[in-house]
Amino acid sequence: MNDTKDFPIEQGTENVYSDLGYPDAADMLVKAELVREISQILMDRKLTQQQASNILGMPQPKLSEMLRGKFRGISQAKMIECLNRLGRDVDIVVRKTRRQAAGHTQVVVA
Repeated sequence: MNDTKDFPIEQGTENVYSDLGYPDAADMLVKAELVREISQILMDRKLTQQQASNILGMPQPKLSEMLRGKFRGISQAKMIECLNRLGRDVDIVVRKTRRQAAGHTQVVVA
């Protein structure tokens, strides 16, 4: 068994993409959260990828890649459209940030 001294442990942030040094980390996290919700709906409905691709208006191979986390070529707007096609309302709320720094975007599933 390896001792933890052999592997330094570093505390990460809430954004794995930021921890990995991606320049578009905030955007990637939002997309990941949207895809997680899309995936959950598809599983709950027990849809095949082909059935889902017909509903979402997206080719099955592109859907497959999106569900496996390869979503760089898919916009947040397309993901929101997918949620709408799956019967979900998506509300976008814009509010003043509490601090003087730049604002952020987050996905809240209600």
